[in-house]
Amino acid sequence: MKTFFDRYKTFLGISVGVSLVILALFYNALTPEERLPIYQPAMVNYELVDSSLQHVKKYHKIAPFSLTNQNGATITQKAYKNKIYVADFFFTTCPTICPKMTANMGLLQEALKENDQVGLLSFSVTPQIDSVAQLKKYALEKGVIDSKWNLLTGDKKQIYELARKSYLAVKNDGDGGPHDMIHTENFVLVDPEKRIRGFYDGTDTVAVETLLSDIVLLQQEYPLP
Repeated sequence: MKTFFDRYKTFLGISVGVSLVILALFYNALTPEERLPIYQPAMVNYELVDSSLQHVKKYHKIAPFSLTNQNGATITQKAYKNKIYVADFFFTTCPTICPKMTANMGLLQEALKENDQVGLLSFSVTPQIDSVAQLKKYALEKGVIDSKWNLLTGDKKQIYELARKSYLAVKNDGDGGPHDMIHTENFVLVDPEKRIRGFYDGTDTVAVETLLSDIVLLQQEYPLP
C-alpha cells in the first residue's frame, strides 16, 4: 500500500490541485458580480420625476448640457467623457442644507483628489444670483479644486430641466421661471455612459461613505485602459 501511494502521490497531488482550481472557477462563474443598479425614472419616487418620464423603464440618460463654471469656462458633458461623477444642486446663499452638502462634497473631493476617473459637479439653482464671480468667491472659500469640481451657473430653465428630467433629483414642478425654486439634498452618482447609478443624502456623512464605496465598485465595472 505504501508503495502504491509513493508511486502515485505526485499524480494525486496534481489531481487535487486541478480539482480545486476547477471548483474555484465554477464558484466564480456561478457567483454573480456585484454591480450597482441602473436607475430608470420608473424606479424613482414619482415626486422626483417629471410627469412625462414617470413610466420610463429603460434607456434613461443624462441629457447634454452647456453651462458656465466658476472660472467663466463653458462646461458641457464632454468634460466628463469616460468619467464617473457625482452631481448635486445647490446655491451659494443657502442657509440650511447647502453648507453641509458642500462640506460633504469637500470630503469627496479630498478622498478622490488623486483619482482622475472621478469628478464632481454642482449646479446652482439660483443662477441669477450665482454669477461667475459669486461662484468663484464661493469656490475659494470652500477650497474647491478647479480640476476636480465644477460649480455651474447659466440658463435657469436648462438647470431646472436637468434637475427634474435628467438627474431625477427634485420634488418641485415648474419650468425654471422667475419664481420657481427647487432644492434637494441628493448627491447623484453617474457612470461613464451617462446613467444614474445611485442616490445619496448629501447631508449625511454615513451616506457619503456609502457613496465612496459605491464609486470603488463602479470603477471595477469601468476599469481604466
